[in-house]
Amino acid sequence: MAPRLQLEKAAWRWAETVRPEEVSQEHIETAYRIWLEPCIRGVCRRNCKGNPNCLVGIGEHIWLGEIDENSFHNIDDPNCERRKKNSFVGLTNLGATCYVNTFLQVWFLNLELRQALYLCPSTCSDYVMGDSIQEEKDYEPQTICEHLQYLFALLQNSNRRYIDPSGFVKALGLDTGQQQDAQEFSKLFMSLLEDTLSKQKNPDVRNIVQQQFCGEYAYVTVCNQCGRESKLLSKFYELELNIQGHKQLTDCISEFLKEEKLEGDNRYFCENCQSKQNATRKIRLLSLPCTLNLQLMRFVFDRQTGHKKKLNTYIGFSEILDMEPYVEHKEPSKSQTRKPKCGKGTHCSRNAYMLVYRLQTQEKPNTIVQVPAFLQELVDRDNSKFEEWCIEMAEMRKQSVDKGKAKHEEVKELYQRLPAGAEPYEFVSLEWLQKWLDESTPTKPIDNHACLCSHDKLHPDKISIMKRISEYAADIFYSRYGGGPRLTVKALCKECVVERCRVLRLKNQLNEDYKTVNNLLKATVKGNDGFWVGKSSLRSWRQLALEQLDEQDGDVDQSNGKMNGNTLNKEESKEERKEEEEELNFNEDILCPHGELCISENERRLVSKDAWNKLQQYFPKAPEFPSYRECCSQCKILEREGEENEALHKMIANEQKTSLPNLFQDKNRPCLSNWPEDTDVLYIVSQFFVEEWRKFVRKPTRCSPVSSVGNSALLCPHGGLMFTFASMTKEDSKLIALIWPGEWQMIQKLFVVDHVIKITRTEVGDVNPSETQYISEPKLCPECREGLLCQQQRDLREYTQATIYVHKVVDNKKVMKDSVPELNVSSSETEEDKEEAKPDGEKDPDFNQSNGGTKRQKITHQNYIAYQKQVIRRSMRHRKVRGEKALLVSANQTLKELKIQIMHAFSVAPFDQNLSIDGKILSDDCATLGTLGVIPESVILLKADEPIADYAAMDDVMQVCMPEEGFKGTGLLGH
Repeated sequence: MAPRLQLEKAAWRWAETVRPEEVSQEHIETAYRIWLEPCIRGVCRRNCKGNPNCLVGIGEHIWLGEIDENSFHNIDDPNCERRKKNSFVGLTNLGATCYVNTFLQVWFLNLELRQALYLCPSTCSDYVMGDSIQEEKDYEPQTICEHLQYLFALLQNSNRRYIDPSGFVKALGLDTGQQQDAQEFSKLFMSLLEDTLSKQKNPDVRNIVQQQFCGEYAYVTVCNQCGRESKLLSKFYELELNIQGHKQLTDCISEFLKEEKLEGDNRYFCENCQSKQNATRKIRLLSLPCTLNLQLMRFVFDRQTGHKKKLNTYIGFSEILDMEPYVEHKEPSKSQTRKPKCGKGTHCSRNAYMLVYRLQTQEKPNTIVQVPAFLQELVDRDNSKFEEWCIEMAEMRKQSVDKGKAKHEEVKELYQRLPAGAEPYEFVSLEWLQKWLDESTPTKPIDNHACLCSHDKLHPDKISIMKRISEYAADIFYSRYGGGPRLTVKALCKECVVERCRVLRLKNQLNEDYKTVNNLLKATVKGNDGFWVGKSSLRSWRQLALEQLDEQDGDVDQSNGKMNGNTLNKEESKEERKEEEEELNFNEDILCPHGELCISENERRLVSKDAWNKLQQYFPKAPEFPSYRECCSQCKILEREGEENEALHKMIANEQKTSLPNLFQDKNRPCLSNWPEDTDVLYIVSQFFVEEWRKFVRKPTRCSPVSSVGNSALLCPHGGLMFTFASMTKEDSKLIALIWPGEWQMIQKLFVVDHVIKITRTEVGDVNPSETQYISEPKLCPECREGLLCQQQRDLREYTQATIYVHKVVDNKKVMKDSVPELNVSSSETEEDKEEAKPDGEKDPDFNQSNGGTKRQKITHQNYIAYQKQVIRRSMRHRKVRGEKALLVSANQTLKELKIQIMHAFSVAPFDQNLSIDGKILSDDCATLGTLGVIPESVILLKADEPIADYAAMDDVMQVCMPEEGFKGTGLLGH
């Protein structure tokens, strides 16, 4: 037996021999376990929750030993945010902006570019007041150059360990959550920067991009016949190197410069020979820039799949790149014929997509770039703010340490005085004591409400979560933290202990009483000495008694308050308890709805007075019915009336069934799309009326008679018909029922008809055959009909928490409606319900309506639109297939948000998702699902561009989707 159960048994062992009326104060204190010995630190390793005198292991260990001041706060040392001496400053990653930060650092380390940007004049004259900065305003750069100036100045002289580039990213209009092509960003930004600087008057500034990054090569074509050489000069800012099939960077450069033979259909037209000739073509490097950007083409276009592929090929490269053999000079030298030397510090990478090399010169490089005074003043101001923040954080740390030391002294003093011993004592919740000793949370007022019984005293079953402390310690706690109620020795509840004693005694004698009651039930009850007991109650009385006693004995959830701010929902607990009590109440199975004895004798039996007395010990609140008690008079009257009503309902149902046999059996029904030849008039009633009437005729004793035909539900407020003839043959056919003229005459006799609706067929014109027209009475109301259709479409665009389905297409197989029709058919449809193909591309908005046998609500004018929604929802139900998942979406959420849901469901990144619906590509991430035509029960096809091995290339080739939108809409393209 577990120690806690042993304590429980020991605390109540006296109840086996003591009757409830004999309970004394000593018994009460025993029940509250005051007799238990307190635990000793070092001997008891963890807190004994069953012992209110155990004050070990409640969190005191962190206070009683040596204290580390760092444990008194959760504030990091602000100096950790400080830039270390002779180190660089980092940039904060704003989400997916690592590619931006990489290039910013590369450009910052280009001293010539940095110096040129510092020379750019600033346009922020309104920020400058004389020679000083306006203190009340924060500096906001207005141009790209100003953003770079400020960023470079901070990277150069900031005291921070890292800075935030969000202003620069925002100025470019970049999405911080979307990973972009780094190479494309580099090209576009350098183009933007060059265009911006071209307006500068200073040539050192105006030409800096070309001076640093621009090289020159020539496309050289040599005729094999005459040897004539043709050159086409071109400038470059980076060299795009193919890496497929190569392992070393030098091999990639050699392939870039190798000769290409022009033969066959690809022959070259030589102006000297005036004819097509075989020739060779190659690229000659004429001059290299100071900063050489080598782009490794990891993404290549696959013409077969129409997608880009990423090459995860390992490429080796050295820290020093010998480009001498690749550059053409004006006096040819030996260096052009030798192989390039491998520099020291060789590296190897399968992810590097760009390599940047600086030109080595004999001149000593200028390593000092002076920050302009204006920018330095801004940096100094930012450094001052940073220093103020460091001082503030240090002061907060100091305050936390001081509070921790004070708390340490308090705990050391009070913890020694917590044990009560023989002196006056009080009870405090264990949870509060633990929070008092918890250094990470502020101490709240004491709240003992959750431990009270229904008598507003300490509940005996809550003693396991309470601790007994000295009155001295309790006085200090309440004076410092407040709260209550205070639970002294007077708070021990005698009423609860006495009741618990009674329950325990009953549990012990339950088995004996069960045998006694069974023997008493065998005896015949004579005269009027017996009592009525429900048969169901008799069959399960022992189980009911045991559950009731267990609930009273072990109900630790009783509470009338809150514990440290965690309020309990009284209404919910009351409702749950009420339901449980209704299930456990004994002898209520023979109660009628009026609270009297039920009239059915099959549900009850007589038991002797002795048997009833025994049962009443366990169920003192059970309803009591002596044998002479009369049954409920109201139930007798209702029984007679019910028998008469049932007979009347059967008669009415039989009459109506006989009068309208075909309507009841749904046989020989007319159809508008195939108009019967023997009549020119058909009448209309609502399908809801027919269904309700059929239910009554089938089960007249369980349903109320249908007395009227409510056709107003099919009409608009102006009295016009809400359906066209065409719609009644298709999507609205589920809402109406067609009636033969003979049936209509009988309906008018049997029911009250509010509105007559009929369709008349007429022949128009003298031509043979004449044109057939169908006229409705009342006529169609075009305005209300249009409003209904608009409302239906609006409902499909303004949904919330609706279900759609995403089907993942595997192995490039497209799921088409024709090849996989089950994707578009409801599981509840029959073959007759499936809709025929629409001519001329006509599309039915209520595609695939299904009868389904679903119970319909009554159609009135007010809820007609809601009824239409229900039909639409049923008609569009979709059966999931393999590879498909259901998602809950709303019409106002964006496509980007949907892609994130799909990412969690299918583990496919948003930029790898190609989505389509009904053949339409979904590409606008900012558009809402409603505007994109995604409606409830839609099926969206997902084509994922996932990694696929390319064994033909004998390389690790991964197929990925590259966003074709790229930097569209950003400042890089002039937006």
